[in-house]
Amino acid sequence: VQLQASGGGLVQAGGSLRLSCAASGRTFSNNGLGWFRQAPGKEREFVAGITWSGGSTYYADSVKGRFTISRDNAKSTVYLQMNNLRPEDTAVYYCATSRTAGAPTSFRYYAYWGRGTQVTVSS
Repeated sequence: VQLQASGGGLVQAGGSLRLSCAASGRTFSNNGLGWFRQAPGKEREFVAGITWSGGSTYYADSVKGRFTISRDNAKSTVYLQMNNLRPEDTAVYYCATSRTAGAPTSFRYYAYWGRGTQVTVSS
């Protein structure tokens, strides 16, 4: 099982990036998916989650209204559209598959993790 995140990079404040995470090795169409991030010296934190059907999405308060999570089960891919980026969004972003159909906010409920992609927002 592999999750490959991509799309990170360096962007100025106010800019946008779109992260993608492709899963291979098995299907995750029945599992929730999530994005987490970890900045240097900080704990890994929940960013956004989406249920197995895509019918429900969840966001950290810090990204609500700026980030959008979506998924394409046919492509086994989850996306994170990030708009109006801020310097405090700088972190390594990880995608993960939930152990259930839901998308909980705790990393403990996620089974498989991608390697992460660096997002750096300059002021």
